Amino acid sequence: MSQPRLEIAGLSCGYDGAAVVRGADITVAPGEIVALLGPNGAGKTTILRTISGIVRPMAGTVRVLGEDVSRIAPNRIARRGVSHVAEGRTVFFGLTVAEHFRLGGRRERMDSEHAYGYFPALRELRERRVGLLSGGEQQMLALAVGLARRPKLLLVDELSLGLAPVVVKRMLPVLRRYVSETGASVLLVEQHVELALEIADTAVALSHGDVVFKGAAADLRHDRRLLLASYLGEAAE
Repeated sequence: MSQPRLEIAGLSCGYDGAAVVRGADITVAPGEIVALLGPNGAGKTTILRTISGIVRPMAGTVRVLGEDVSRIAPNRIARRGVSHVAEGRTVFFGLTVAEHFRLGGRRERMDSEHAYGYFPALRELRERRVGLLSGGEQQMLALAVGLARRPKLLLVDELSLGLAPVVVKRMLPVLRRYVSETGASVLLVEQHVELALEIADTAVALSHGDVVFKGAAADLRHDRRLLLASYLGEAAE
């Protein structure tokens, strides 16, 4: 059996000594997309920040490719093959599209051609300043920069923020294609729940910092009562 790309066990994390997430257990296998769902304030973004080293866990462990990264600096976690596409359009308006693929660290090689293969429209825009792009194009670039690192584990936080559902519907399948072609793993936080469940293999629902559902994404997609109950932290009748 292949080693999980991500193993979270008994994770409690938060800010200023106050736990936002309590006792979470999440596993992401090679070639798997896990949708991390829940209402605003449930702790989804905090979990992603903890995985990438921005937030330190209060308890529990976070293992990436078999190594406990709970006390490792973010740049070292990234070098293990983790790429974090953070909430909001993490792009620089004064730079061109092409310049974004030259922002990697000294030991990091960003493969722009690899990224353009998933987003051909960006190739035509490579000399354009990002401030002149549409919101959808900016978010496309943010994801493309993440893919240019050829991550083994990709963390994606609210890709659809501020975008029309029709734009999101075109972008999310790129994650499925990337996973299928590379065997990488994805942990996806997404407010458009039904679109996320269409591409995900597994769903994990958080409510008030607790994991209240963990199972096949198809189970939630086809059972609206179960989905609603998971969001409310209640048992489905």
